[in-house]
Amino acid sequence: MALPASAVRAFEPPPQPERGAPACTTCPRRHSRVEAELAASRPGSVAASVCAGPPRGVSHGFNSGPLLEKTRKAPSSLAGAACAPLFALLSRGRRRRMHVLRRRWDLGSLCRALLTRGLAALGHSLKHVLGAIFSKIFGPLASVGNMDEKSNKLLLALVMLFLFAVIVLQYVCPGTECQLLRLHAFSSPVPDPYRSEDESSARFVPRYNFTRSDLLRKVDFDIKGDDLIVFLHIQKTGGTTFGRHLVRNIQLEQPCECRVGQKKCTCHRPGKRETWLFSRFSTGWSCGLHADWTELTSCVPSVVDGKRDSRLRPSRNFYYITILRDPVSRYLSEWRHVQRGATWKASLHVCDGRPPTSEELPSCYTGDDWSGCPLKEFMDCPYNLANNRQVRMLSDLTLVGCYNLSVMPEKQRNKVLLESAKSNLKHMAFFGLTEFQRKTQYLFEKTFNMNFILPFTQYNTTRASSVEISEEIQKRIEGLNFLDMELYSYAKDLFLQRYQFMRQKDHQEARRKRQEQRRFLKGRLLQTHFLSQGQGQSQNQNQNQSQNPNPNASQNLTQNLTQNLTQNLVQNLTQSSSQKENRESPKHNPGKEQNDSTSNGANDYIGSVEKWR
Repeated sequence: MALPASAVRAFEPPPQPERGAPACTTCPRRHSRVEAELAASRPGSVAASVCAGPPRGVSHGFNSGPLLEKTRKAPSSLAGAACAPLFALLSRGRRRRMHVLRRRWDLGSLCRALLTRGLAALGHSLKHVLGAIFSKIFGPLASVGNMDEKSNKLLLALVMLFLFAVIVLQYVCPGTECQLLRLHAFSSPVPDPYRSEDESSARFVPRYNFTRSDLLRKVDFDIKGDDLIVFLHIQKTGGTTFGRHLVRNIQLEQPCECRVGQKKCTCHRPGKRETWLFSRFSTGWSCGLHADWTELTSCVPSVVDGKRDSRLRPSRNFYYITILRDPVSRYLSEWRHVQRGATWKASLHVCDGRPPTSEELPSCYTGDDWSGCPLKEFMDCPYNLANNRQVRMLSDLTLVGCYNLSVMPEKQRNKVLLESAKSNLKHMAFFGLTEFQRKTQYLFEKTFNMNFILPFTQYNTTRASSVEISEEIQKRIEGLNFLDMELYSYAKDLFLQRYQFMRQKDHQEARRKRQEQRRFLKGRLLQTHFLSQGQGQSQNQNQNQSQNPNPNASQNLTQNLTQNLTQNLVQNLTQSSSQKENRESPKHNPGKEQNDSTSNGANDYIGSVEKWR
């Protein structure tokens, strides 16, 4: 059988492509879309029919077998012969770009096909798994075979939503630090928000014995009256942060007005144009820069009521507060501050009505400031006010002749200053510690009955903590601040004892409220029980009266029933109280309190019964 002329021309050897051009030796399916269309668009082209194969449903004929074998054994395919003129017309750079594009298209199509088939297989498997689970739970109603198309789509949507939520959760909350991923967070008790900030044990062994009045600090501060809070700000103790809390972070009926760009805020009393806070951020340095105890006690009354007549001055309560810090950290922080150019030249140091002379308080530097001074030079100055600064600012300097060191011996002077600082600190309305921010917030709120909006933040990394010093230098700093070290130990012991005392008091108050609530509920239950019994007895009495009209007998019966109920109630209460005593530990001896509570409860119940009568 003879072939057509077009087929004979197709089997002729193709022209040799240009040097450097890629040879078209594959089917048009593996080339770009343009080449495939060109190869298949030629009318009567055998190349297109051979590469594309016969139409669907039509098998290869008997006579087409040798033709296909010839085409497979040919040195170059029909498609190559067809597309060779096309590549010959393109430039070399265009041909290279088309070759790279063809490779990329093949790789992308392969990835898309793999991804599609993978997702289909995953959805199919999840569908079967979830269908099996539903069939186990809900029975034959949720079998996979009976699922319609809508249920399949809904199930697939739920699965995809779950996978999306898992991915978002991993991005938002990676690792095991997220509280949502901790399984034991649901079973473990709620941590104490006032736990020890320095990671030490909550229980400590007290060194000093304080009375109940020393530990219970709860003042009757009347913000609408004439009371005044005075903040004694010691340098480098975190007083700036605490001062901002006082004017910006307290829940008040009339909050302080703080304007942008201004350090001072207006803190007026409700309904008055008078301040309730004397601090740096409310009244400024009215008594001098970082005024101490000696200056404030003599200056604040005259500043607040200076313009009024002495006969018209109100009787105010001045509540002094302050913040203390570890002496070594505070000393290093002040040294770094002085290195940056701080001098505090505006401090007045007024004592006994006059500032100190240059002979009584010499300067440690000669220039405008002491910036850039090394730590050794800072420690070597004998007149440096950074030494034992906290004791000096909290004590009454008039007891030792102010800044005149010749009034008494140095040892006696140090002893008087330390005892004065301890006494003033103990009788202050409140003092906090920089190392215990949350406990400081708690004690302030309990002392003044004023709550903060946001909790305090504990900063363990400061400028002082970044200074690396040797053990020898640390011991020398402790020696230069030996009075501050003793005062801080005393203050820390008193502070922690006050905190534990107030926490125990809160726990006892909460326990008392729970007991009162239980007693009230129990009384209500007994009252309803008595009322139900009384209604039943009244019905019986009406029936008895209809049968035997004798009023004296019914009254006697009512009195007897009431007495019996009262006796049974008292017996039950005494038995329950005795059982509570047996369950309690032998360390406690609450005999009188329990008897009192039992008797009060019994009287309440008896009173309710009498009222019912």
